[in-house]
Amino acid sequence: MTIVVKNKETLIFGDFKFRCCVGKKGFIRNKEEGDKKTPTGIFKIGDLYYRKDKKLKPKTKLKIIEIKKNIGWCNDINSKQYYNKPVEVSSKLKHEKLYRHDYKYDYFIPIKYNWNKTIIGKGSAIFIHLTKNYKPTAGCIALSEKDFLILIKLIKKNSYIKIL
Repeated sequence: MTIVVKNKETLIFGDFKFRCCVGKKGFIRNKEEGDKKTPTGIFKIGDLYYRKDKKLKPKTKLKIIEIKKNIGWCNDINSKQYYNKPVEVSSKLKHEKLYRHDYKYDYFIPIKYNWNKTIIGKGSAIFIHLTKNYKPTAGCIALSEKDFLILIKLIKKNSYIKIL
């Protein structure tokens, strides 16, 4: 089954309908790094990342990866080799911090947008992550923790997300 993001505030999976939030500037087909827009299309989803020091290991059929202090997500448009991939944090590469002081990345799933044939500058670090207030994101899709935990029990590693 496919996860469907129907509009700026609704994510559907089968019979389940969840409140969500998306990029501050809405949706776009031709995403650019830093445009605060959520890419449209149909994408595979990645593994589940979680903070073992803050959360219990969740029940899911997805592969689970522990977020460590030294892991980031490369958004450096000068790095052809690492752009839009998890990386060890270094002062040389620009990256999204995954080990955050807030709660947003306590659990997250990468959306495999701009993934296999990565194009530099077309957007990176597009995730399904947590929110408490449903304020717009920088391009990701965010759910409450309760809804996120329900969703990850339902989806499988071969699930897709369709962003309309």
